[in-house]
Formats: sequence, C-alpha cells, structure tokens
Amino acid sequence: MTYTSLALTLAFVLIPLILSKTLKLGLEKDTIIATVRSVIQLFFVGYVLKFVFDSESFFYIILMVLLMITVATLNARKKGKNIKGITWKIAFTLIVIEIVTQGILIGFQIIPPTAQYIIPISGMLLGNSMVLSILFLNRFTAEIEANVEIIELILSLGGTPKQAIHNQLINAIKTSVIPTIESQKTIGLVQLPGMMSGQIIGGADPVQAVQFQLLILFGLLTTATLSSILIGFLSYPTLFNERMQFITHNLSQKNND
Repeated sequence: MTYTSLALTLAFVLIPLILSKTLKLGLEKDTIIATVRSVIQLFFVGYVLKFVFDSESFFYIILMVLLMITVATLNARKKGKNIKGITWKIAFTLIVIEIVTQGILIGFQIIPPTAQYIIPISGMLLGNSMVLSILFLNRFTAEIEANVEIIELILSLGGTPKQAIHNQLINAIKTSVIPTIESQKTIGLVQLPGMMSGQIIGGADPVQAVQFQLLILFGLLTTATLSSILIGFLSYPTLFNERMQFITHNLSQKNND
C-alpha cells in the first residue's frame, strides 16, 4: 500500500465526521483525536518494531512486553480504582498471562523465540486481557453494589467473606468470559479474524493463516479465563476488613472517569 492509498482511506473517517455533525452527536472532536493518535502511535510502533526486529536483541523484546503490560495496567486500573491495590493486581495478572502463554508457545516450540513472533502475539493476548479485565471490574463492581444487603446478611449469619461474595464473583467472571467463548463459536462463519485476514492479504497460504489464527484463539481463551479469575480472587479480600466486615464505602465512591 502506498501513502497515497493510505490517505484515501481517510474517507472512512470523513463519513462518521459528517454523520456526527449532521445528527449533532458531538463526536467530531473525539473522532479526530482518535484518528490522529492512532496514526501517530501506529507509525511510531512500526518504526520501533522495525528497530527491535533488526536488532534481534532479547533485551528489547522484554522491554517491549513490559511497556505493553504497563500501558495495559494503567488503562485497566481506571475501572477498579476503588479496589485497594488494583494496579499491582492487574499488573501481576498480565505478567502471569504473559509467562503462561509464552511459556507454552516457546516451551513446546510452537513458535520460535524471536521478536517477530513474541511481540505481536503478546500484544494480541495482553490487549485481550486488558479488555477482559475492564469488563470484569465493571461487572464485579455492579454486582456488589446491587447485592450489598445480601452480602452483609450472609456475613451476619456467620458466613465467610468468600461465601458472602461467591455468587457476585462467579457471575462477574462468567459475564466477562462468555463474550470470548461466544465469538469463537461463529469465527470464520461471521467474520474472518484480523490476524488471519492480514496474513491472507499479505499473500500467506490460507490454511497456514488459519493455523496461526487458531493459535491466537486458543490463547485468548486462556487469557480471558485467567484475567477474570486472577483479578477476582485477588480483589475480593480487600473488600473486607480483618473482622470480616464488608467495607461498603470502597465501592460507593464514584469513579471520576
């Protein structure tokens, strides 16, 4: 693709701008900011990746993965800022996911330990984990706020914090994981996934592209499940004090975002 062709694709940005202006949706500013940021960020990352790929240094690979984990953590924590220690909980979850997924992929020699494979795959899996973390935190907070009386009733009857919050925790985990499972049921029939489509457009054999896409899909199942479970079980104890009393003010405070 030439830069001229790329410039012509801005027509896809012009359409929502016109519709937003016509219908007075007020999305023009956000659309322009999102477009400019995506162009700058992606080109910047492209040049950085070119440098990393050419250097073939494992140090730069680790640095890139840590950068992705840091950005994902800072973004996801906004949805759980009223949960004590949520930043390190999310960071720990992402690190565990990276170790588990790359450990399987490299340990079983499914992919070679090179930047060309590790960084893109890590980006897709960590990005999905970030989104699932946000979904979980949103749902978990809503579940707790809607069932404060039930939680306190179970505690008053002698139940443990784990017993009191069990239903809310499980519901939040299931709700955040289900979209990943459901999307995989229709994969290939309703949509061709990004990685597979990119490889096919790049001239790769479609069957080979399918194999790599399945690798990602199976990895996404792990990231979806691990993200919700780890953050959930790390977070719920902080909602109770040492006397096993529910600290309601933790979640009653409104987020600023």
